[in-house]
Amino acid sequence: MDPLTHGLAGALAAQGLTRHRKIRPTLITGFFAALLADLDTLIRSSADPLFTLEMHRQFTHSLVFIPVGALIATLLMFWFQRQHLSIVEVYIISLAGFATSGLLDAFTSYGTQLLWPFSDLRIAWNLLPIIDPLVTGGLLYAFYRLFRKERHIMGPPKGSTWAYIGLGWMGLLILIGYVQHQRARSVAYDIARERGHIIEQMTVKPTLGNRVLWRSTYISKDTVYADGIRLAWISDNITYDGERSPLVDPIRYTVYEGSTMYLDIQRFHRLSKGYLVYHPDQPDVLGDARYAMLPTSLSPLWGIRIDESEPGEHAQVEYFREAGEDVRRPLTRMLRGRPAEVP
Repeated sequence: MDPLTHGLAGALAAQGLTRHRKIRPTLITGFFAALLADLDTLIRSSADPLFTLEMHRQFTHSLVFIPVGALIATLLMFWFQRQHLSIVEVYIISLAGFATSGLLDAFTSYGTQLLWPFSDLRIAWNLLPIIDPLVTGGLLYAFYRLFRKERHIMGPPKGSTWAYIGLGWMGLLILIGYVQHQRARSVAYDIARERGHIIEQMTVKPTLGNRVLWRSTYISKDTVYADGIRLAWISDNITYDGERSPLVDPIRYTVYEGSTMYLDIQRFHRLSKGYLVYHPDQPDVLGDARYAMLPTSLSPLWGIRIDESEPGEHAQVEYFREAGEDVRRPLTRMLRGRPAEVP
């Protein structure tokens, strides 16, 4: 999720779980603690570009790191809050705020290593879009109502009501996301069945900022298929046939086995969970087929550039996030339930 949503969720969780009478210091501390986990984006290596992708949502987002992250937040925040909160109170509040980071990210699509170091599995429940105005707006309103209150409240439960409302709103949207996810999976299976495909692997996730338009990406017989699915409550669901592309088998590069480039290809293959394709416009770029600007597209949002003339060098990570009119127009039309292209 975006930093604002993380901070708001951490602030409300801190107030809701501790029910502290000093609301503003509690909200500020919880907000700050929830942001710390995403400092993993600063962990990078100039010599190894893939290292940043591997570290993203890794140990700082794991369950076992929560007490450590809370301690770091306490050490950073106590000096600012020492007039309002004891060091024990700051730690408990930070614990509640920091705990929301990994769990909230796991509800989105990229994958979070909640079980690190016992497992490197990236958990992605695909129930919330990465940016979700409805979640953020509800949390922000609850935060605002809480922040307006006096610093000292006569009764803790009263001071936590809006925290419960904000968290409850987020929980409701997660539940709706679960229902929509199951519906989208059902439609995706129907699409594959109509094509006579046997699904070997499938990912279904919401597109940016909504729970109406979903992206289905599945693998069948060494080919990746992408489709858009617009879900409706009253009218019929609408499907948008998307692109298909052959999977890239890393064995193609075994001639370079043992080289830095070969090892990077294997690393990226694991990160993409096997959804490895060539960029349609740049054949020297290997991309993750699960992510694209359009639900029907297999032009990846990121990938690694392979230079076969320099197998001893690390692969460079590149991003393709341009959202021009050729992206905005069909995306808007699909959201509205119209043909992706103007007839």
